[in-house]
Amino acid sequence: MSKMRFLAAAAAATLAMTAFAHTKDDDAVDYRMGLMTVVEWNFAPLSAMNKGKMPFDAVDYAKHAERVAYLSDQLVEGFPKGSDKNEHSDAKPAIWSNFADFTDKAKTFNTEAKALAEVAKGKDEAKDREQFKKLAAACKACHEKYKTD
Repeated sequence: MSKMRFLAAAAAATLAMTAFAHTKDDDAVDYRMGLMTVVEWNFAPLSAMNKGKMPFDAVDYAKHAERVAYLSDQLVEGFPKGSDKNEHSDAKPAIWSNFADFTDKAKTFNTEAKALAEVAKGKDEAKDREQFKKLAAACKACHEKYKTD
């Protein structure tokens, strides 16, 4: 078999398997896991700076805080009804049976993230640390109840 025919056959097989195996609920899980990965990517340096594990850099801090705030607007979108039936998800089924509480917790995270982004513009390390504690508490409150470890 020629190289081009082999590549075409492999591509067609991959597309067929993907189309067969991937559902709309899988897309939701992929979306929320990707979103949470990006949130964590930006949350981690904030945490490290707050814990003194890396030097405080006000400009970098504000950048990451702004990103977390922006991403926090999108969290609930990744949890549509029916997307709880996925073995690759860390989301507990309790999200869908207590959706109002879950969305309240997500809203609190969003509020605290936006507050951190605003506080971080002032480049005041002490104020940043205080607001970050509120954001971390909001994150923890949701994860304790709605995320498997």
